[in-house]
Amino acid sequence: MQPRKIDPHDLEQLRASKAGVVLMDVRTPAEFNELRAAGARLMPLDRLDVEVVRAASSVDEPVYVLCRTGGRAETAAQKLCAAGVDAVVVEGGTLAWEAAGLPVKRGRKVMSVERQVRIGAGSLVLIGVLLGWLVYPAFFVLSGFVGAGLVFAGVSGFCGMAYVLGRMPWNQAHVEPGEMLCPARTTGTASPATA
Repeated sequence: MQPRKIDPHDLEQLRASKAGVVLMDVRTPAEFNELRAAGARLMPLDRLDVEVVRAASSVDEPVYVLCRTGGRAETAAQKLCAAGVDAVVVEGGTLAWEAAGLPVKRGRKVMSVERQVRIGAGSLVLIGVLLGWLVYPAFFVLSGFVGAGLVFAGVSGFCGMAYVLGRMPWNQAHVEPGEMLCPARTTGTASPATA
C-alpha cells in the first residue's frame, strides 16, 4: 500500500490552523542544514527509528514526511506505515516546498546524495569499462554490477549506494537538538513541532 500524499500548500495551511503537526525531514544532516522547510525536524532515513517517531507524533495526526524530491520520504513513510504509524508524504519534497514560496531556512550549500550517487555510479561504470578494455575483460563485471544496482534501486526504491553515502562524514553536520525529531516525553517540550 502506498502512503498518502499531501501538497505543500495544503500542509502549510494545516500547520497554520493546528498545533502539534509533525513535519519530519529524512535527508542527511548536511542536506537538512543547507535548505529545509521552516519547522521541519530531522530524522535521517538511514537512522529512522519508528519508536522515536511514534513517541514524537500525535495519536490523532499523521507524521508528514519530506526529503529533497520525495523518493526517500516515500521509503520512510512506507516503513512507518508498515509499523502502524500514520505517515503522509509531502509531494515534491523540500524543492517543491521552496518553489511554492513557503517558509524555508537556509544554510551552507552542499551536494545532494542523489547527485553523489550519480557521480559515484558513473565513475564506477567508467572505471569498469576502462579496466575491462585496457587490463582484463573480467573488469566489465564491475560495470554490470553497478548497472544491476541502479535497476534494483529504480524498481525497489532502495539505493544501497545512497545509504552508504548518506553515512559518510561529509554528509554529516551539526544539527541543533531542537531541530532533531525526538520524543516529546524525553525533551521536556510540549511538542517537537512547536519548538
